[in-house]
Amino acid sequence: GYEMGYLSAQGLRAARIVVDIGMHCGYKDFNGEVWNAESAFKLLHERALLDEISARSEVDRYLGWPGQAISYKVGERFMMEAREDAKKRLGSKFSLKKFHSYVLNLGPMGLDPFKAEMAVWDGE
Repeated sequence: GYEMGYLSAQGLRAARIVVDIGMHCGYKDFNGEVWNAESAFKLLHERALLDEISARSEVDRYLGWPGQAISYKVGERFMMEAREDAKKRLGSKFSLKKFHSYVLNLGPMGLDPFKAEMAVWDGE
């Protein structure tokens, strides 16, 4: 159901971060070898349960775009923190639908400007 899909997606995001950091920082994989494209593929295919084509595509993606996987998780944390802050600040006036609309209407921006915008959001 819903929770399984959520947990599966979280597991994939975690695996992506491990792969991204491992391949670019020279850390050792679960077998004690330095991360490489093949060990990254094995993690994504066998543990994150991606099909072969998707797992290979993910490896290519992170080889060519260092730090990209981590940026998603950092952004998610900022978003969740902003949501919790807004809930506390606005109380019963908080609307998840309005929160998401406001965030999406902000468009692309850095994390510091996002945090500043969210600190003054009045719930409308």
